[in-house]
Amino acid sequence: MYVLVRMQEDPAAVTLEEPADCTRFHVAVEGDGDEEALRRALTGSGFGRLVSRDQAYIEVETVRRLARGRVDDGWPERFQAMLEYAARKGWLDETGTAIAAHCEWQTAARPATG
Repeated sequence: MYVLVRMQEDPAAVTLEEPADCTRFHVAVEGDGDEEALRRALTGSGFGRLVSRDQAYIEVETVRRLARGRVDDGWPERFQAMLEYAARKGWLDETGTAIAAHCEWQTAARPATG
């Protein structure tokens, strides 16, 4: 699963994508935008908070809430296993309520000049 931030929308749209996939987790940033715009998008949507340009903490309860009704009955156990793995790796915040996610910036390709 991953968090998709569509920076080209105003305000930026933040959604949980592919929630059934508990084998990967990241933030995909689509379109042009800067670190401050991403910070506002994550905080304003209630998804989490930006730590640096390359890392965010995403609220575990937000993921659970947005996955509800979109995943099968075995998902809670798979998600819990993902959280336990993240805890062993040090990828949960100090409170254990948010999971670290790498930010992947996917800006549109610009034509070469000159």
